[in-house]
Amino acid sequence: MKNKDAFGACHPVVNFVYFALVTGFSMFLMHPVCLLISLVCAVFYYARLKGARALRFMIRYALPLMIVTALVNPAFNHRGMMIICYLPTGNPLTLESIIYGLAAAVMLVSVLLWFACYTEIVTSDKFVYLFGKIIPALSLVLSMTLRFVPRFKEQFERVKEAQRGMGKFSSESSAFGKLKSALGCFSIMVTWSLENSIETADSMKSRGYGLRGRTAFSIYTFTERDKIILAWLGLCAFFLLSGCVSGNLRWQYFPNIRGMLAEPLTIGLEAAYFGLCAVPITIDIREEKQWKYLRSKI
Repeated sequence: MKNKDAFGACHPVVNFVYFALVTGFSMFLMHPVCLLISLVCAVFYYARLKGARALRFMIRYALPLMIVTALVNPAFNHRGMMIICYLPTGNPLTLESIIYGLAAAVMLVSVLLWFACYTEIVTSDKFVYLFGKIIPALSLVLSMTLRFVPRFKEQFERVKEAQRGMGKFSSESSAFGKLKSALGCFSIMVTWSLENSIETADSMKSRGYGLRGRTAFSIYTFTERDKIILAWLGLCAFFLLSGCVSGNLRWQYFPNIRGMLAEPLTIGLEAAYFGLCAVPITIDIREEKQWKYLRSKI
């Protein structure tokens, strides 16, 4: 299978460990610099993976979600010492609640984008490879479910285009006609889903799935580069966990805003976090430069 980028060509263990670390730290590190690093790296990496589609996704979904989250929090959270004004309900609007709303919005969008990158890199075959021996039934169900959603969407668009070619879903149709066409599409998709599940079950049975002693072919090999990347991820995670335990990455929003921002140790931990988040981007850029260099030698 063709990989979307150089990082996707790494071993599945490296891919999964990276996304587990970066998603976990993005959810629990509320330090403003760490939030900004996570958001920038997530946006940049998702844009490299999806191209122009990434811009449409961020404008349609990510940006509105960030705005709504940032506005909703001050309306319900009235903690904080610096009161800006009083709302018509009589509750105070505090500076701390506004800043915390912005931080929560950045955190939410960052995690959403990291999960979007995860679905592009850690495919169903990688997931089955990682967890097939540990939780074979659950890993198979999860991989089939994740794979079914995009396939269902793609098949639905095909059916809809075919129905439109037959004169249905026309702008001149009445509301009842459009509803009838939609129900027809839904009926076709249910039939397709049932047929597809039967074919999948027959294929798995013919290949001996579930038999004792059955072996599985794997195309993945753990290379020296994977060892280096995994060691780097472990080193960054160790420094960040040490910083969290020691309190050098702690940031307080209530009742007032305070925390370590420009201390030498904090700056070092922020650099380690950037080194963690920027791993796939760094690998991609390095591979591109190497490829251009090799092409120039031809």
